Amino acid sequence: MENPRTIRIVTYNVHKCRGLDRRVRPARIASVLREMDADVIALQEVVSVESGAAREAHQARFIAEELGYQFHLGENRRHKGGAYGNVVLSRLPVELCRNYDITWRGREPRGCLRADVRLDAAEDSPVIHFFNVHLGTAFVERRHQGRKLVGEEILRDAGLKGPRVVLGDFNEWTRGLASRLLGEELRSADVRHHLSSARTYPGAFPLVHLDHVYYDRALELERLSLHRSLTALVASDHLPLVADFRLPAA
Repeated sequence: MENPRTIRIVTYNVHKCRGLDRRVRPARIASVLREMDADVIALQEVVSVESGAAREAHQARFIAEELGYQFHLGENRRHKGGAYGNVVLSRLPVELCRNYDITWRGREPRGCLRADVRLDAAEDSPVIHFFNVHLGTAFVERRHQGRKLVGEEILRDAGLKGPRVVLGDFNEWTRGLASRLLGEELRSADVRHHLSSARTYPGAFPLVHLDHVYYDRALELERLSLHRSLTALVASDHLPLVADFRLPAA
């Protein structure tokens, strides 16, 4: 982005890079992301297999290399011999990365991947704290995860020094406790106020809205859009949600 105090972010559940045509194509996901030209990208459901496999098998590294971004992987569990979880891609400097365990009572392991991103390389450059989340599918599970997110360890950590952005797949299409708690802590980039349709899942024929962005009041949301290119419509079962923010000079 031309203005150093503006930032474009994307949240995208890539469904293990498996498209609606059932083909696993990390290169197709990279192509979709290239269309949006974002500064910071939050991906969910990424599989990354290390040694002895094709380059595309490490999906996080492959996509990052295709785009020329750095990547940070938050492993939540193993899947077919690889790390499975959330990924943050950034072309801006990343100061710190940390993965929080938000798993509830033996359900599928879930995580919140934090990335502290500077707007430029200067030491006094503003820092934005990104929290990439993928909440559970059970109602009670998400209640627990919402409480944990707004607790002292994660969003209310005393060490946070910049604006916070929480984004990802919340698996919540009604206003449940997780949405209410985050809405009390942060502003919601409410798709109903920005998009002609408030539905992001499944991709080609969306019926519900699972992907969300919450942000601190220090940030100004300039634009929220759903990326619906021809490639995006088949690359995953979700569509990418794009948010353009401005950080006031003050």
